[in-house]
Amino acid sequence: MAFHIVLVEPEIPANTGNIARTCAATGAWLHLVRPLGFLTDDRTLKRAGLDYWHAVNIEYHDSFQEVKDKYKDGTFYFATTKARRLYTDFTFRDGDFFVFGKETKGLSPEIIAEHPEQLMRMPMTDAVRSLNLSNSAAIVLFEGLRQAGFPGLS
Repeated sequence: MAFHIVLVEPEIPANTGNIARTCAATGAWLHLVRPLGFLTDDRTLKRAGLDYWHAVNIEYHDSFQEVKDKYKDGTFYFATTKARRLYTDFTFRDGDFFVFGKETKGLSPEIIAEHPEQLMRMPMTDAVRSLNLSNSAAIVLFEGLRQAGFPGLS
């Protein structure tokens, strides 16, 4: 098993490339939900992922619903600044899905409304609207990995 990072309509290729590299380094799966704000052959995307693309387990989906339908038994957690609970309030298990929205708007109101008990946020000051997407994904993924005992990592 492995953790899953789901990016719903990501817009900035460098963020997606950085997340892809993190997935390659940890064995996590990367799910990209269209529409993407860039082409997958974008040089910024490729540069951020370096030469690790061969090690990335990646799937493309046409909607978030498609992800949920394919992984009916999956447990999904949703990162949003609108959450009451911190990401550290949850007990993650190997195989869980961490879902992130687009950089400029976050997750849609519909996704947020559908999953009120699985919403999580990272604590921060009010000096910024949100953390960088690739940093947020790494923070949550490594908390999940830590809780699971860093399976398969040395």
